[in-house]
This record gives sequence, structure tokens and C-alpha cells, in this order.
Amino acid sequence: MRKVYEYSHLGGRQILQVDYPRIEAEIDAVIEAVRITERGKVSKEKTKRGKRLYSPKEMNGRFKEEFRARGFVELRDSYTIEIPNHDAKIPGAYKQIDFVKEKVLVEVQFGKYAFMFYDMAKFQYFFNESQADVGVEIVPCHGLHKEMSSGVSYGEQLVYDIERLKRHFPAVPVKVILIDV
Repeated sequence: MRKVYEYSHLGGRQILQVDYPRIEAEIDAVIEAVRITERGKVSKEKTKRGKRLYSPKEMNGRFKEEFRARGFVELRDSYTIEIPNHDAKIPGAYKQIDFVKEKVLVEVQFGKYAFMFYDMAKFQYFFNESQADVGVEIVPCHGLHKEMSSGVSYGEQLVYDIERLKRHFPAVPVKVILIDV
């Protein structure tokens, strides 16, 4: 895979460059190491029936292998949900980040747009809990998105929305990386 665009929100790129240059280099090495040479998924969708597409599941698996090989681990915070003026207690809830090293959170997202935006909320959560200094979101660019299932979103939309929200959300430093094959 290759990076086609980087976006820095609230100094995310600068924090990586200054405080975590080794981890930033490892993230770049992971992206370069993920090789997708064939379109392994045959579409059953009405608008793309029979067309060979890139498989999000395969790409996620390759990213997982590469990040784990470099010592990135999962971060999970489990808790019981209790809300004011309500009797319900819901145990077993959790927030989870796929790849973490030191205080750098990394998510690779080949899902629907809502999941990209939810990753921003998870970055915010762990930042607020003092478990993170910066988040890194790795997402497909529009060109790659067109060669995947119709449910997959693209990073340009995420960057566009973050720009419109200005400093209000997420209120955590983030670097968004758009990738292509």
C-alpha cells in the first residue's frame, strides 16, 4: 500500500514527528509492507455484480499481521454502563483500539463512514483518560474506495468533515492517512 495524502488535526503529525518519530516510521513501514496484488472478492452487489474488488477483510488481516509483528497491541477499557436517574446497570461494555504503542493509537478503517467517525470518538475517549497523546486513522482514498464494496467509505470525506468541525471535534490530535494500492 502507499500513502497518497496526510492530514494533521490539532498538531497530530507534529506530535508524531517530535515525540514519537520511531513509531511514526513503524506506521509508515506497515503501510509500505502491506501488499495487495489481487482483487480477491467477487461482488454480489447489484451495481458491481461479478466485478473483482479489493477485500477489506484481507487488507485488515494484512495490517493486523504487520502491526502485531512490530509490537503494537490492542487497548481495551471495560466498564459497566450506568446513567443518571436510570436503574439499569449494563456490565461488559468496552471501548477498544486495534493498535497501540506507547501513547499512539492507530485504527485502520475499511468500513462504513460511521465507523471512521466513531474512531475519532474512541481517540477522544482514550485521550480524555490520559491513555493517548495522538491518534492515527488509516483509511482508503476515494480511488481505492471505488474498487471496494459499496459500504466502504473514503478518507477525503472524513478530512472534509473534520475541517468543517474545526477544533470542536475531535478535540484530540489526530493524523489521518489516506492510502491506495
